[in-house]
Amino acid sequence: MERKWWTLVAVSVATFMLLLDITVVNVALPSIRKDLDASFTDLQWVLDAYALTLAALVLTAGSLADRLGRRRIFAWGLAIFSTASLLCALAPDPTFLNVARAIQGIGGAAMFAVSLALVAQEFPAGRERGVAMGWYGATIGAAVAIGPLIGGALTDSLGWESIFYLNVPIGAVTLLVTFLRLRESRDPHATRVDWAGVAAFSGSLFLLVLALVRGNDEGWTSTMILSLLAGSAALMALFIGIEIRVPEPMLPLPLFRRPAFTGVQLAAFGVSSSLFALFLYITLYMQNYLGLTPFGTGLRYLPVTAVSFLAAPIAGTLLSRVPARTLLGIGLTGVGIGLYLIGGAEPGDEWTSLLAGFVIAGAGTGLINPVIADVAVSVVPRQQSGMAAGINDTFRQVGIAVGIAVWGAIFVGRGADEVRDLTAGTPAASGNHPRELVEAASSGSLDQALAAFPPQARQQVEKAARQGFLDGFNEVVFLGSMVCFLGAILAVWLVRERDIER
Repeated sequence: MERKWWTLVAVSVATFMLLLDITVVNVALPSIRKDLDASFTDLQWVLDAYALTLAALVLTAGSLADRLGRRRIFAWGLAIFSTASLLCALAPDPTFLNVARAIQGIGGAAMFAVSLALVAQEFPAGRERGVAMGWYGATIGAAVAIGPLIGGALTDSLGWESIFYLNVPIGAVTLLVTFLRLRESRDPHATRVDWAGVAAFSGSLFLLVLALVRGNDEGWTSTMILSLLAGSAALMALFIGIEIRVPEPMLPLPLFRRPAFTGVQLAAFGVSSSLFALFLYITLYMQNYLGLTPFGTGLRYLPVTAVSFLAAPIAGTLLSRVPARTLLGIGLTGVGIGLYLIGGAEPGDEWTSLLAGFVIAGAGTGLINPVIADVAVSVVPRQQSGMAAGINDTFRQVGIAVGIAVWGAIFVGRGADEVRDLTAGTPAASGNHPRELVEAASSGSLDQALAAFPPQARQQVEKAARQGFLDGFNEVVFLGSMVCFLGAILAVWLVRERDIER
């Protein structure tokens, strides 16, 4: 088999493993909560700890790859990710798990940052690269497709730890292929790493997500939250100032003068901050509201994921024939329509009420993934492909991390307001009880929370908590659909074929 196909296989398997760890973990979260006695905030951090370090370091990894060698950084990423997966499986408590997830994100950043660049260097621009990106997009679709099913089956049969053990042998085999079959490449003009930019960007992102996650607990006007937000803004301003002045920036701001470059980043951010971030809350709805098992949840995800898998290769073949902005606009609109339909859940609904939204959102996701992947590396010179891929992956992961935090804040806030209204005049409406009840309904621990109330009031409080959960869920899914519609408008406006190498 030719080297380029070995490259595509290695990159696809690594990407599959990365994304599988997101979709698989989503389904296992309620089991993790039960075994490790985790809170709702802990569950958010299981996903955000991974997404945060990945987002914060993927640009640095791309810069290091351009300088030290893309194959080398890819291999280091595989080794770190696989080792951290083993630590996740051995976690005795939520804190240990979240630290291990953060280390996973470091390895994931190294792998993600160079994946598209490794493919782009082997496949010339045009139809051949479009086909490769189509298969790359299909890999993303497959990870999303079978991830919940694998996660549910493993969690039900072997326990949630097995979802992390799975990465160890896959990572070892992929590492072997990387050393034996992939070609080393680097940017001959690259000189230094922008460590100051790394520190400012990472700090800004961490403070922002921490403020969003802790906002409901501490109060949005509290000194702590306002200080975190102010610190995040100050560090982001510092980061922009650094990038303007350093000779080798991690994020070359002049690239954003190209409308197509800006448009594809916004498209990536839009779908990640909406659908992919909302998978957490859709999973909690299916398991903790509808009462489905992890495997049952995985089965119900098959419509959205199977359609995504089937649509991705079609989008790859259309890349050389249909303008990218058309595909992006149609795909993002489809995801938005799908989310809009999902967000109309009623108290007596079964899971089938999600079906139409799942199918439409899945088709939209499959359509845009290969387009984003192709355009991201086709709007810059080839020697900057590692950096371009890193920037695109940063926007994806920032979207997931910020999305999970933002939707969590809105979800709990909206749900708590509903609980407070439905229990007015009772102890359940006072203090932090409304918020705690919504979080308990979300994390599957409502029975324990109800024990704090008199027996005669528990039925009313339980009904209010479940209604608060539903109101919060519908609110965030509806807002997620609006993000997709806005992303579609911006992509159609900004992405132009004349900026894309074909």
